[in-house]
Amino acid sequence: MSEAMNRHQVPETMILNRALWPGQIMTAFVVIALVADGTIQLLAPAQIASMLQETGFAMDLTRVLGPIILACAILYAIPATAVLGAILVTGFLGGAICAHVRIGELGSPPELISLLLGAMTWGGLYLRDPRIRAILPLTN
Repeated sequence: MSEAMNRHQVPETMILNRALWPGQIMTAFVVIALVADGTIQLLAPAQIASMLQETGFAMDLTRVLGPIILACAILYAIPATAVLGAILVTGFLGGAICAHVRIGELGSPPELISLLLGAMTWGGLYLRDPRIRAILPLTN
């Protein structure tokens, strides 16, 4: 039998090196977006007041939502807690999508951004964490 590798068989280290940077870039983008959103919720709630009112949320919820968003971003950014952070980020973004669907804004920009951030959350984690790739292999 030949020692040559099957072309479908790529060493894990090779995959890790190719996937690490895109995964880190996607992760950084998600974390920056969440930190920006959480900071705006805490420091400039007047800027998002109209969006909160449209979705049916009270203005004083920004004091609660801001720290929650920031905590999710921090948990997602730390490698040891990234899976928990991804689950929480996904839940938060799913709630945001649900709020827009409830008021009839199917396909609205905030909804699409939430969907994209959710996909990037798991895509970034998949690319940078071999444990996730082991649990969810894309190929045999």
